[in-house]
Amino acid sequence: MKQDHTISTSSQAAAGNFIPLSLSTAALPEQRLPFTIRIVNDEQALQKAVGIRHAAYSRHLPELAQNLLRFEQADLAQDTIVLLAESKLDGSSLGTMRIQTNSFQSLGLEQSVTLPDWLQGCSLAEATRLGVISSQIGKIVKTLLFKAYFLYCVEHGIDWMVITARSPLDRQYDALLFQDVFGGSEFIPMLHVGNLPHRVMAFEVATARERWAAAGHPLFGLMFEMQHPDLILEQPPNVLADQFELRDSQAGEREAPLK
Repeated sequence: MKQDHTISTSSQAAAGNFIPLSLSTAALPEQRLPFTIRIVNDEQALQKAVGIRHAAYSRHLPELAQNLLRFEQADLAQDTIVLLAESKLDGSSLGTMRIQTNSFQSLGLEQSVTLPDWLQGCSLAEATRLGVISSQIGKIVKTLLFKAYFLYCVEHGIDWMVITARSPLDRQYDALLFQDVFGGSEFIPMLHVGNLPHRVMAFEVATARERWAAAGHPLFGLMFEMQHPDLILEQPPNVLADQFELRDSQAGEREAPLK
């Protein structure tokens, strides 16, 4: 049975900065995908995400990929989720993305830069560790990972989506109507991505529909006029971190010396 649910953001609306965004999916046509995208909630799924992450980085940044053979502590942080795209046909991993909000701590990119005043005090979500399979379907997976990122931000009242992008991948975010956080398309070394030069870019969530409509963006229909039930973004908080804490606790009990 279809559910009539509305996703809305309200951050900063009271200040008159923008009109809150409301996305009602009840009457939208459905499009089924050959894969699912869900929030990782167990160790097995996290290992699959790590596998596709490492494979993707190995193609383009092999030195950085050497540090991505295992999961990172950032994957388990309280304000962080990891998305995993999996084939419906065989369950294979097709893509992944990590999303961190600034609800409890500063974003990863803030190790390298101080954000400007217009982003201070805002609710932010940074996407990192994006990786997809190197095939034609990988391009589709990447697009739907972006939609999942956007919907997650809408559902959690995020004001701005922020990313760091190296050349030439920064052009993809230009095409998505991200804007430079620092003027002049400046590339800045980023500690959390191997100290490589990246552009810092931001995307205002609440004005997304208006801006994409005005631009006649080719992905407008997919983003706003189609619902995708295969994007499964519900998860109890801290499930993944709790599992690792429980496992480590049990391991400690087994290793404790007898008195």
